[in-house]
Amino acid sequence: MLNISQIRADFPILNEKIRGKQLVYLDNGASTQKPQVVIDAESYYYEHQYANIHRGVHYLSQIGTDLYEGVRKQVQQFINAKYDHEVIFTKGTTNAINLVAYTFGRKFINEGDEIVVTEMEHHSNIVPWQMLCDEKKCVLKVIPLQADGTILLEDAEKLITQKTKLVSVVYVSNALGTINPIQELIALAHKNGAKILIDAAQAIQHFKIDVQAMDADFLVFSGHKIYGPTGTGILYGKEDILNAMPPYEGGGDMIKTVSFKGTTYNDLPFKFEAGTPNIAGCVALGTAIKYVEELGVENIKAYETELLNYATEKLSDIEGLKIYGTAAHKSSVISFLLDGIHPYDVGVILDNMGIAIRTGHHCAQPVMDHYGIPGTCRASFAFYNTKEEVDVLVEGILKAKKMLS
Repeated sequence: MLNISQIRADFPILNEKIRGKQLVYLDNGASTQKPQVVIDAESYYYEHQYANIHRGVHYLSQIGTDLYEGVRKQVQQFINAKYDHEVIFTKGTTNAINLVAYTFGRKFINEGDEIVVTEMEHHSNIVPWQMLCDEKKCVLKVIPLQADGTILLEDAEKLITQKTKLVSVVYVSNALGTINPIQELIALAHKNGAKILIDAAQAIQHFKIDVQAMDADFLVFSGHKIYGPTGTGILYGKEDILNAMPPYEGGGDMIKTVSFKGTTYNDLPFKFEAGTPNIAGCVALGTAIKYVEELGVENIKAYETELLNYATEKLSDIEGLKIYGTAAHKSSVISFLLDGIHPYDVGVILDNMGIAIRTGHHCAQPVMDHYGIPGTCRASFAFYNTKEEVDVLVEGILKAKKMLS
């Protein structure tokens, strides 16, 4: 069981006043706040341990290398990858998806081949595949949304065929909170000889992920969504698939030998990590993952489910408020609109009360187009949020409704 008061004390920003009001931070789907230990880890590295990593014989370089590679092993264990070299450091989820599109896509997907996504994808899991299709003359297929924000497996079965070379799907919708039937989609992809990429940016911080048990071919996530720094992320890929893929970028660390006669490339994982990485950020990411593990992922899931249920009940009681995304299996996101009121206007009034939510299309314009709306208000929760904060949100929505109706 989580001690929420103690947890909140770990996050210094939660003590901030916004426009004279106590901050109520409900924009965790966009980015999570950082505990003091994560802030301290990055600061300490720069103050006491910083040097460039790999190939350095001096003490600081060796310390930095050990810390950096230690986080790789930590991530391996956190997601239960078979090997640590299946863990590639990236700048984030978007960067990781683009890496797969550029390398796997360019080598293995050809004219007439098909890529399958869902209608609820974040733009970062749509645009790279559209760019690839423009270049390679392959075809992008879309599993449609239902009214409740879910997809039907029978639709997936129709679209994932022997022509499919890759299925790329979000685990949890950032706009709706829907938890997709990932295990069934993985089985469908493999049944048809396709590979599958799982966008876990909105999942990794909420519940346990085991890539071996799932049999995922690729899995990607961002550090800043799991209480770590921005500019950090992970691409997991099965060893044999990563080995078959060409490098993404050329430069330092990704080579074995360079001459004007030709270049040979490094082994995994370094083949995909050209240039000086975000060392301090990755070190702090390791601290963030340790923090989450110490709280217990199952404890986090249980508490956040309780909080989501409470918030859903309270918001559902507000007359004229409609929730978008009412799947039976959801994570900590509520998207909503007040009848006849633009979401931006609601967001401004809430901001004046110290309440931070996200308004707009949430980088998921096809979702908004599906519902025929310009965007939504989105409240997204983390384990440091409380029922009292939900009550403040409800009070703010009622105030906005009164002022704007």
